[in-house]
Amino acid sequence: MDALILSRIQFAANISFHILFPTITIALCWFLVFFRLRFLKTRDPAWEEAYYFWTKVFALTFALGVVSGIVMSFQFGTNWPGFMEKTGNIAGPLLGYEVLTAFFLEASFLGIMLFGRGRVSERVHLVATLLVAFGTTMSAFWILSLNSWMQTPAGFEIVDGKFIPVDWLAVVFNPSFPYRFAHKLLASTLTASFLIAGLCAWQLIKGSAIGGTHKALRTAVIAASVAMPLQFLAGDMHGLNTLEHQPAKIAALEGIWHTEKSAPLTLFGFPDEAAGTTHYAIKIPKLASLILAHDVNAELKGLSEFPGAHPPVAPIFWAFRIMVAVGTLMLVVAWVAAWMLWRRRKQTVNGKVALPKPMLYTLAGMTFSGWVATLAGWYVTEIGRQPFIVYGHLRTADVATSLPSPMIAVTLTAYLIVYALLLITYVGVLKYMAEHPLKHAPEAPMGAELGKAGV
Repeated sequence: MDALILSRIQFAANISFHILFPTITIALCWFLVFFRLRFLKTRDPAWEEAYYFWTKVFALTFALGVVSGIVMSFQFGTNWPGFMEKTGNIAGPLLGYEVLTAFFLEASFLGIMLFGRGRVSERVHLVATLLVAFGTTMSAFWILSLNSWMQTPAGFEIVDGKFIPVDWLAVVFNPSFPYRFAHKLLASTLTASFLIAGLCAWQLIKGSAIGGTHKALRTAVIAASVAMPLQFLAGDMHGLNTLEHQPAKIAALEGIWHTEKSAPLTLFGFPDEAAGTTHYAIKIPKLASLILAHDVNAELKGLSEFPGAHPPVAPIFWAFRIMVAVGTLMLVVAWVAAWMLWRRRKQTVNGKVALPKPMLYTLAGMTFSGWVATLAGWYVTEIGRQPFIVYGHLRTADVATSLPSPMIAVTLTAYLIVYALLLITYVGVLKYMAEHPLKHAPEAPMGAELGKAGV
């Protein structure tokens, strides 16, 4: 494999590993805010136990996200020097804004959130949690703004081969950004919801549940049952936007080889790019036009309209179907679990949920289902942009490194080994934490000991 393919695989490996952790932390911190608010309102220690257990999960996940993010950023210089040379006037500031407005905010108040218990007032502790949650969301804001600009570039001009910003509002709020941002926030909500529900279900199965387990499980199931329909709506709006700005991507993920009106929807099949057809395709007449354009008679452009300028078909064809299939399964499980909680509400004693063992095992088995859907969707987005790195303006091959292939292969191998070990360790630590949770006894408010001493 040449340097271009190896560099793409290496960046894909790095971003695939990195994105797993922000996808959890973005929404998980807002769950922590909710747990904290519920404790302050009700003074039920179960809510505090939920808060502190999941704070530990957040800290572990945040650490891995930071480490993998730093490694990933190095590759802009090592593997893609042409990208920063040509787009640095736009990409550089957006990445800088992410560090200044998001990462510094998270890092500054994370310490108070983790270690401020009993050392600062409850109001300060709550504010710290809120600011960390806001920081994670702002981090997603800036990163997705840059990625969306690469997908639907706007607000720039090209001078001497370099991208120069002329309208920062148009750059930041480019045509696809609102849809991608909403889609990502909902994806994070679902990923965190199923992680919480899965680990809580595992605690109930193993008999290691604490008071906060029941509170967190109920919250996660309700959040997932609400967020999943919203995600399908956001995905539909995102699809309409993609059809307008990246029709080649739509043609590839749906396996539309030639332009046609009232295009059928291909449920399954085996795309053959060399032959220009999908073998053994199972199709529903006219449904692709109805879903993608909301018009049963709409004309959809085929891949033949984009010679040499469309993405590889098979990877995003299958990735899209995996994303939809996992999302549909998540919807069914979330709604069934929510229905069971509602039906069994009279069996609830002291706030403890009453779910049958099969449902607990199902939730435990879907602990990381959000990761599968997120990665599949991310591959659709990123592979679907090819052969461009800035869609329609700058090809990926034109900005790749000139390093020898063996050097890239060595670092790629090292990355894959380290990431595999870290991922196995992360999952193992979560399992251990779920099976050996530490109960948090209520602490005296700050200053109480001083009051007892007469100070």
